[in-house]
Amino acid sequence: MIRSVGHISAMSPYALAQLNPPEGKRLISLSQNESLRPPSPLAIEAGAKALKGGHLYPDPDWGELRAALSGIHGIPAESILCGNGSMELIACLAQAFADEQNAVLAPAHAYPFFRSAAQMVRARYDVAPESDGRVSVDALLAAVRPDTRIVFVANPGNPTGTRIPRAEMLRLRDGLPGDSLLVIDEAYGEFADHLNEPMFDLVGRGDTVVLRTFSKAYGLAGMRVGWGLFPPEIAREVRKVMNPNNITIAGQTAAKAALMDQSYMRDTCRKTTRLRDRLRRRLQQAGLDVPESFTNFILIRMGSPDAAHHANEALRAEGVFLRPQGGVGLADSLRMTIGPADDIDIAAGLLERWAEGKKT
Repeated sequence: MIRSVGHISAMSPYALAQLNPPEGKRLISLSQNESLRPPSPLAIEAGAKALKGGHLYPDPDWGELRAALSGIHGIPAESILCGNGSMELIACLAQAFADEQNAVLAPAHAYPFFRSAAQMVRARYDVAPESDGRVSVDALLAAVRPDTRIVFVANPGNPTGTRIPRAEMLRLRDGLPGDSLLVIDEAYGEFADHLNEPMFDLVGRGDTVVLRTFSKAYGLAGMRVGWGLFPPEIAREVRKVMNPNNITIAGQTAAKAALMDQSYMRDTCRKTTRLRDRLRRRLQQAGLDVPESFTNFILIRMGSPDAAHHANEALRAEGVFLRPQGGVGLADSLRMTIGPADDIDIAAGLLERWAEGKKT
């Protein structure tokens, strides 16, 4: 038998969503934080046209996409790196700046791929406790060790949906050692941009990276386009471990076109926010604990791991799939993506009936 190397063999596979509805039931997937509607028509048209150049390699410098991102966000194009989703950029940051002699630090209920990225490079993965589902800057700073090289923080957070105000993020950066890299993953950033608390300026310090993606607000999850703003010396090292042809021609072209339709993206965020807040109120009225969210999903606290398991089974029996959160230490919770209104209504009705049955 051919065996993998020890640290890979010891890893658990990344937990994929289970989407197998019972026979005769329509699948309602509210488990993967996909957009509730397709991407902008401009992106669809541009991506389709780009397929004519499918026999050519894509632009390894993402020139047109970087220029478009620069124009939209007012940031220098030369400081932008684009990845096959932000997951590639997370993994490459770990490859470039952590190893078996270093530690990676994240909040206790952080995006699970942070742990995977650390394990792939044999770095120790440390976690800091959160306070009622919210990232605690004090706990993160207390968890820093002399060998802490990367601190990953998702803002807004996944799976909690909560966010760290800019003042707290600045306090975190100021409190970290100068040789610790802070990586702020803003995969859901567009859903909080209305608060006008940008973080891109932190990159100018030379010790911070800010990541984003086209998978959520822009509805391009299937195109796999992520990006980030990097200090020059950090970008130089990360590029050494990146696939030089990482984003397809269609992906780059569709992402650029999506950027040119900001009104469509903002409308997606508005529609998502209205549905999310209405759903939250409805479930709270049913007696469920649903914290405030700044993303395209909500976290539902069911009261106990056993209750979460039984609620999840009841939903799956009807073809409705949410995402259990035991893997991030929240076994009492389910995460629910904000999908199409009709699907949300079905799922909410099932949860209301489950909550009512629990009372009797």
